[in-house]
Amino acid sequence: MNMNNNNKHSETTSNPHNNTHLLQLILWTLAWLVSTALVRFGAEYIWDYQPTYSIYALVLHLTMGVGLIVANVKHLSKLDELQRKITMDAMGITLGVGLIAGIAYEQLEDIKLISYEPQIDHLIMLMAITYIMSIFIGNRKYK
Repeated sequence: MNMNNNNKHSETTSNPHNNTHLLQLILWTLAWLVSTALVRFGAEYIWDYQPTYSIYALVLHLTMGVGLIVANVKHLSKLDELQRKITMDAMGITLGVGLIAGIAYEQLEDIKLISYEPQIDHLIMLMAITYIMSIFIGNRKYK
């Protein structure tokens, strides 16, 4: 009987990506991406910058963002300890890189080292690449 309990436990921990929570995370991520595009391009191409529609789109975008955060927390709660450590380390590294690089990037224009206004999409790309690389390195480290 004890052996069966150990097998059940290892089956649960060997599949940390509980398909339901992973699918929810994927769907919330897609919904948030679509709402991001809607806010950005809807005002310009669909409703000609009418404030009422822009406010609705922004509220929808923020709501999708909250849903994405909740889905991410649920997904993290289903990971085993090692995957959670790798993910949390990657998130910490990404936050640090984003904060330090973002502030430095913004200052480049202020001190006249670049002639254009820094764009948030550059920072988002840097953070995405940092997160992906950190997950990859973390998985290799503990392989």
